[in-house]
Amino acid sequence: MSMPEVVHFVSAYARISSAPVRTSTAVTSVTRTDDGYHVVTDGGELQCRTLVLASGACNLASVPAVRAAVPPAVVSITPLEYRNPGQLPSGGVLIVGASATGAQLADEVQRSGRQVTLAVGEHVRLPRVYRGRDVLWWMDASGVWNQRYDEIDDITRARRLPSPQLVGTPQRATLDLNTLAAAGVEIVGRLAAIRDGRALFSGGLRNQFALADLKMERLLDTFDEWARDTEVDDGIAPPERFPPTQAPATSRLTLDLRSGEIQTIVWATGFRPDYSWLHVPVVDAKGHLRHDGGVVEAPGLYAIGLPVLRRRKSTFIHGAEDDARDLTVHIAGYLGAASRGT
Repeated sequence: MSMPEVVHFVSAYARISSAPVRTSTAVTSVTRTDDGYHVVTDGGELQCRTLVLASGACNLASVPAVRAAVPPAVVSITPLEYRNPGQLPSGGVLIVGASATGAQLADEVQRSGRQVTLAVGEHVRLPRVYRGRDVLWWMDASGVWNQRYDEIDDITRARRLPSPQLVGTPQRATLDLNTLAAAGVEIVGRLAAIRDGRALFSGGLRNQFALADLKMERLLDTFDEWARDTEVDDGIAPPERFPPTQAPATSRLTLDLRSGEIQTIVWATGFRPDYSWLHVPVVDAKGHLRHDGGVVEAPGLYAIGLPVLRRRKSTFIHGAEDDARDLTVHIAGYLGAASRGT
């Protein structure tokens, strides 16, 4: 779906459901009361017995502390501040982070004529199209997206996984490190530190590539096994595999940020939620909500739309339905018990 189609979809849903949607209304405070929650907005106040937090997980840029060591002459921005390559100074650009955002920005900025250096840490590699169908079709049809949070061995790690290196284009092109390297992007290791104006990169680039390739191969094996078991092999293209990520012959371990080679650093290092308005003790030291499948550690408080909330698809639009159905049952049970005084 294109952006206008998504806007139309959401607007139509609001009309059909007849929900009392309040647009252009910011929540400034949520506090606990004896019988529920007090919600303060810039358009008035609300009282409720139960409250669902659907504010998402990508409200703020998550930038490492090493940013403070960047020399003053180098422009330092986050993806939330970035709009297009034209806003950047002429000269080289260091992009830190090679998940979906970092890979997409590296491609766009390199195409603008600026030399991009991409610092790569842990990442998730996926083809845009596999066996003639979009990879997200495979994720949905094979049941990968439906895996429940209580079936995952390390749920904390699953919720922290980087986003896949995918880009949406009419051509459904694959965007991976091989593609970026072929376009002239310089690939270096994870940014480990900045000392005396010099960026220091990890030397474990080959290991990062091998691990990402291995995980992709295992996922493709899962797709192929599902296709065989459900006998859909006849209707789609045969299994395929992709060239391994090619490590550069040499990869520099340091970069002098005072030399003028790099004029801009873009911190594509992820995002985090913003709960500064939530005055209920349910947020951990890292700023994440404490919850069990969306049931927050406070009576009558719930969340939806967070990574692997109840299923791997929880952060997608089509993942909200199943999660909402589960949470609705819990909310109804909570309200019923409260009305009975139990």
